[in-house]
Amino acid sequence: MLITSVNNNHIKELSKLKDKKYRDLTDTYLVETKHLVEEAYKENLLEELILLENTDYKLDVNTIYVSSDILKKLSNTNSPSSIIGLVRKKKEKPELGSKILILDNIQDPGNLGTVIRSSVAFNFDTIVLSKDTVDLYNPKVVRATEGMIYKINIIVKDLEEFIKSIKDKYTIYGTNVINGVNIDSITIRDNIAVVIGNEGQGISKNISDLCDKNLYIAMSNKCESLNAAVASSIIMYELNKDRK
Repeated sequence: MLITSVNNNHIKELSKLKDKKYRDLTDTYLVETKHLVEEAYKENLLEELILLENTDYKLDVNTIYVSSDILKKLSNTNSPSSIIGLVRKKKEKPELGSKILILDNIQDPGNLGTVIRSSVAFNFDTIVLSKDTVDLYNPKVVRATEGMIYKINIIVKDLEEFIKSIKDKYTIYGTNVINGVNIDSITIRDNIAVVIGNEGQGISKNISDLCDKNLYIAMSNKCESLNAAVASSIIMYELNKDRK
């Protein structure tokens, strides 16, 4: 089926997915590029394939063809991909695993996407997002994950309630230089949760007060701090090491 009118009702519904409110209402979102579409397809989350007319590409899913004007209407980039997918949100899993990353009010989409990629790379099991963290399905977040959004359990929680609920099973590490220990000295590898704070303010006080210990990354005194995504990636890398 070829759709050429930007006023088509289905296209209007799809274009609403640019807004978080509508993504939350429908539990769906749009992804762009062949790679992200195929990663969603592998996880059985792809509901519809939207292709630029005359694009030679097939997957076993409902497919519509659209004009370039419609593709521009649906896209969130200046140079739209010829392949867009309507994707269903992945369900949260109750099983947390042994390594948890907790994100407290992360606001930059690129940071969140990078953290998700690193979490998969360094064998963390679950990412917990505070309710005020940037939307997981923000198009910039999804693009920055490079498909890793489908490879890890990601849940949204009230952090204070969540941390209190796991304190008897997990060691909670904050990320604070004050009263912190060097990440190199941490020998625990299982049942750990690491809290990463907001890019500007760090971890909120009520969450910091719930942490069992603080850790920090040793670095040159010429540098005051690290980007949240860089810091979390280094910490997860270190905690993924097999120290003997």
